[in-house]
Order: sequence, then C-alpha cells, then structure tokens
Amino acid sequence: MAAAGALAKHEQILVLDPPTDLKFKGPFTDVVTTNLKLRNPSDRKVCFKVKTTAPRRYCVRPNSGIIDPGSSVIVSVMLQPFDYDPNEKSKHKFMVQTIYAPPNISDMEAVWKEAKPDELMDSKLRCVFEMPNENDKLVNASKPAPVQNTSKQDGPMPKPHSVSLNDTETRKLVEECKRLQAEVMKLSEENRHLRDEGLRLRKVAHSDKSGSPTALALRDNGSNSLPSLLVVIAAIFIGFFLGKFIL
Repeated sequence: MAAAGALAKHEQILVLDPPTDLKFKGPFTDVVTTNLKLRNPSDRKVCFKVKTTAPRRYCVRPNSGIIDPGSSVIVSVMLQPFDYDPNEKSKHKFMVQTIYAPPNISDMEAVWKEAKPDELMDSKLRCVFEMPNENDKLVNASKPAPVQNTSKQDGPMPKPHSVSLNDTETRKLVEECKRLQAEVMKLSEENRHLRDEGLRLRKVAHSDKSGSPTALALRDNGSNSLPSLLVVIAAIFIGFFLGKFIL
C-alpha cells in the first residue's frame, strides 16, 4: 500500500490516447491489434515502459523507449487469438510507467532499477473486448452490395453497343449487295445488248462478202470477252460480300 501511495504522488506526464481503455474488437480467431499513442508535452526526455497483467496473451511493440520533448510514440498492442466467451469479463490490465530521463543514459535497465519510487509516474488502462453487433454486421454486409450491383450493371452494358454495331454493319452489307445486284443486272443488259450487236455484225459480215472474216471474228471475240469479264468480277464481289454477311 505504501508503494501504491508513492506511485500516486506524481501525475503522469505523458498524454495517453486512449486514456483509460484499450478496446479490442472481435472476432478473436486471429490477432487483433489496437494502438496506444504516447505524447510527451514536456520539455524533457521521458522514459516509458509498458506492462500487462497477461504477458502471454499480448505482444507489445515497442514495450519501452525514450520520447523526446514534444514528440509522440505509437505503441501497438497485439492480442493473440483465443476462444472468446461473451459472459466472461476481461480482467486484463496495462500500465504505462514513466520517468524523466537522466542526462546520460547508457543502460535503460539500470535506469529503471535505480529509479526512486517518488520519481515514477504511471497510468493504468483496462482491456475491453467487443464483438461486432448486429448493426455492424448489417453495415458490413450492405457495403459490398453497391459494388455487386455496379458490376452487374456494368456487365451487360457493352451488349447493346455491340448489337448496334452489328446492325449497322448488316445494313451496310445489305445496301452493298443491293448495289452490286443492280450493277450485275446492268452488266447483264449490256452483255445482252452487245451479244445482239455481235449477231447483227455477223449477219452483216455474211452478207458482205468483201469483209474480212478474220477481222470480224476478232471483233466478235473482243466484244464478247469484255462483258463476260465484267460479269465474272461482279460475281466475285457479290460472293465476297454475301459470304461476309452470312458468316
């Protein structure tokens, strides 16, 4: 009791955040970490040490050190996994013990061993275990919903665009086929006209004995070969576009 009275004489120089409770939120099937901020508002260096009533259940980094004037240190307190019983209240506690740093520090252990009780300052924190409540579960469950809805909406979006492209391409092919069919009909008419003209020329050649048979034959071949070649080219184009349209 005398030692406790001596410890209570000096108010803690460090500012702790959180000041009284270290909260750990479950589930506790994995390591749960909470941070403790230690701030030194004084104009002197301060040595600190973090102690716990359950050292096997926690890992503290850093668990001791020196804080410069006006500086802060973040202490990570890691609770190891365990089987949580909501009916059992936590009895674990932490204590942050501090002392003003001497001018020359060569051995931290020696500083704490040689410290006088009236030079020590301390703050106690209790550990609080919390499980996610139903509201938290609902909030967490509802968070992915917009992402899923967005992905569903984003998925079908390109389909109308691709359909419109196919329709446009189809219309172009149909129009091109109609144009080529008109060209073929026109070429067929010209071919028929030229064929009739060839027959007329042959009749004239037979009636005109002074005409050269060789010249007439060459003229007939030239007049017949030209429209036939045009028909073949037109047929190739139609076959290409119809094949693209069907596939």
